[in-house]
Amino acid sequence: MKELDLTQGSVPKVLLQFALPFLLANLLQALYGGADLFVVGLYDDAASVAGVAIGSQVMQTVTGIILGLTTGTTILIAIATGAKDDRQTARTIGTSVWLFALVGFALTLVMVALHTPIARLMHTPAEAMADTRHYLLICSAGIPFIMGYNVVCGILRGLGDSRTPLYFVGLACAINIILDFLLVGGFHLRAAGAAIATVASQGISFATALWFLHRHGFHFAFSRRDIRLDGPLSRRIVKLGAPIALQDALINVSFLLITVIVNQMGVIASAALGVVEKIITFAMLPPMAISSAVAAMTAQNYGANLIRRMNLCLRSGIGMALVFGISVCIYSQFLPETLTAIFTHDPAVVTMGADYLRGYSIDCVIVSFVFCINSYFSGQGNSWFPMVHSLIVTFLFRVPLSWAFSHIAPSSLFWMGFAPPLATTVSLLICFWYLRRQAHKRAM
Repeated sequence: MKELDLTQGSVPKVLLQFALPFLLANLLQALYGGADLFVVGLYDDAASVAGVAIGSQVMQTVTGIILGLTTGTTILIAIATGAKDDRQTARTIGTSVWLFALVGFALTLVMVALHTPIARLMHTPAEAMADTRHYLLICSAGIPFIMGYNVVCGILRGLGDSRTPLYFVGLACAINIILDFLLVGGFHLRAAGAAIATVASQGISFATALWFLHRHGFHFAFSRRDIRLDGPLSRRIVKLGAPIALQDALINVSFLLITVIVNQMGVIASAALGVVEKIITFAMLPPMAISSAVAAMTAQNYGANLIRRMNLCLRSGIGMALVFGISVCIYSQFLPETLTAIFTHDPAVVTMGADYLRGYSIDCVIVSFVFCINSYFSGQGNSWFPMVHSLIVTFLFRVPLSWAFSHIAPSSLFWMGFAPPLATTVSLLICFWYLRRQAHKRAM
């Protein structure tokens, strides 16, 4: 186990060293998420492709909720690690095992029971209903593996090890792709085969993670007696993780609302939106990885009461994220067609997508600040502020502005591209206000 002491050494160097495995893991997960759709598209009809696309969208939301909840574990472990409190670290790990075993069991029951109503709620086309139901049912049965994997990775990252989770993601990605070709291409199991490949790869990855922990253990004493449900500690984990999970879930809902708005503008606009969202997903990976590293590093330094180092971590994270954000923005202003053409050869979609990307890419610069500031506060155990201001901006600015701009030029997405950066600017202003408020409180 390669643990970094995030309270020692050069802040920019340690932050980059810790963030790089995050970035690679996020990239692999993005590729992992597209593997099912790619392979099904090679061998099956549109109904099977739609089933995987719709089912994946639902499971992505579920995974986001799980990841948000387990972030509470990462932060509390990082704070205890920074404070050199091994007993608190062991108690947090033991409580997390029990807590998320219960949550995973409950979430699995709910998703298995409601997979058909959820497919109907998504307005799944009749010809794709069977494939969607099969994909959702099988993937829902694999939720314990998703939960277990994210708990193990959350524990390791809280301890300062961001490299080992990368190996687990890489293993799952490789197995998933091999099984996709075998089950979908070889045995023609359609969407169900893709779902089986996903669940099997997640299960093997989780089993490997458990084996790794059993073999290597921790650098502190940890036994079966530590694996028990501590009520107050459980509430702290949920109090930290629930806002992040809720924020992710509701922001996904906002993306669905924007998709509905654009779908009314025609099939070209709908395709252009989908293409640009894929580009932005990859463009956001570096700032997301860096902000995740900022959260863990802030938490360890917060636990060690190293406030100046914690603040330097925030500034370093913003600087690193800006390198990527500014690069994407500048490139998108001059050569956006070279990016949109990666995903489509339709000239109308390429052009409309390029117009949308010019405005949207500005958001890559602004989120470099917002992501890191949100993680800075979450690392100190304050996940409510990031959730509140993000939801206010999303539903009071981003969605309404997208709707309003869609009526300025119904045949173009150019003006709609400015809705995300304008909304994020409001978020940034709120963050700056809150930072000054917190600094003023400390000075008193």
